[in-house]
Amino acid sequence: MTEPDGTGDDWPAAGFIDPVPMEEDPAELFAGDAGTLEADVRRVLVQLLRRKFLLAEKNPAYWRTLLENQQIIESRMHDLFVRLVVDHDRGVAYKQQVRSVELDVPILLKDDPYNRAETLVLVHLRTVFQREHGTGETSARVDIEELEQTVLTYFDPHDHNLARRQQEVRNAVQRLVTEGLLTEESAGRYRITPMVEVVLSTEKLAELDRWLRERNEATA
Repeated sequence: MTEPDGTGDDWPAAGFIDPVPMEEDPAELFAGDAGTLEADVRRVLVQLLRRKFLLAEKNPAYWRTLLENQQIIESRMHDLFVRLVVDHDRGVAYKQQVRSVELDVPILLKDDPYNRAETLVLVHLRTVFQREHGTGETSARVDIEELEQTVLTYFDPHDHNLARRQQEVRNAVQRLVTEGLLTEESAGRYRITPMVEVVLSTEKLAELDRWLRERNEATA
């Protein structure tokens, strides 16, 4: 019996396997790349893991990529025991550490608590944001002088180093700008973003505000 030699018209070449055009090969982004996500999707995933928040207003291209690929990005984050939260109303996405009493979950996300000055600034920002939106305003703004004047009332009245205390407040403001809770519109003038509602819920705001008032009265 004669074996087919693969030269007839009815036999595909190269061992019965049709060759795949080179342009259809998965593109490697770097040597040894075994990833399956496209470059722009990987960038969004890294942004979500590196930063506290992804804001639609600040990163519209990333936001569109996230919405178009939300399921696969969410799957990758779940592989790391991290939950993805996408708030369409506020235009913000952020991550949460999965915690369970029934499953041994390795902790990837470390808590990065706000210090005293940052917490005081946050409380004032949340209060202003809530007040302005309660009157129908679509945005809320604050000046650095207003922030300093309000926040410094909660500092130790016996601390007479005003320059140091003012620097603490300004450092706190800078961190909140970096995290996207504040946007500097002009020198010393900031717009409060909806992210402040995510960081401080109404219940948490009331709790902190009550604690600060009690503490302030005790040291007065």
